Amino acid sequence: MKITLETNRLLLRPFEYSDAYKMFNNWASDDEVTKYLTWNTHKDIDETKCILGLWIDQYEKPERLNFAIVLKEENELIGGIDVVGYLDGIPVIGYVLSRKYWNNGYMTEACKALVNYLFSLGYETIRIDAMVENIGSNNVIKKCGGEFIEVYEDFIECKNQTVKINKYYIKR
Repeated sequence: MKITLETNRLLLRPFEYSDAYKMFNNWASDDEVTKYLTWNTHKDIDETKCILGLWIDQYEKPERLNFAIVLKEENELIGGIDVVGYLDGIPVIGYVLSRKYWNNGYMTEACKALVNYLFSLGYETIRIDAMVENIGSNNVIKKCGGEFIEVYEDFIECKNQTVKINKYYIKR
């Protein structure tokens, strides 16, 4: 679904093909950013273009919510946030942010906007997971009202490793 959300500092809008270079340069090619994600660092711009094309094609599905995060003041693409799927009818949020913009509250702001939008659609519970070692992401979730549920282990196939993950629910 193609919609746009806005906060004081951010514009959450659909991704566009023209975002590929900023996406690759700002976060997808950064090993430090992708360290705790379920996908690997992109090797080249063609990989980013391929992924971006898949995302854009999926906007036709009404349940697909995937946003480019744009810093309004600089008109700079700084990250992405989306509903990565639905588990037992509960939307699961995932996100990524350019390292240059960490520790400024941008992801908390974007996450709260998406959570509020999902609540407006009638969802009562939203799920967000973060690897135990990912302190920054765990802090974002807590600032958004996330209630810790449990730690579980999951095998991340593309990274060929089993990791411990904190599971959180945000309730209306």
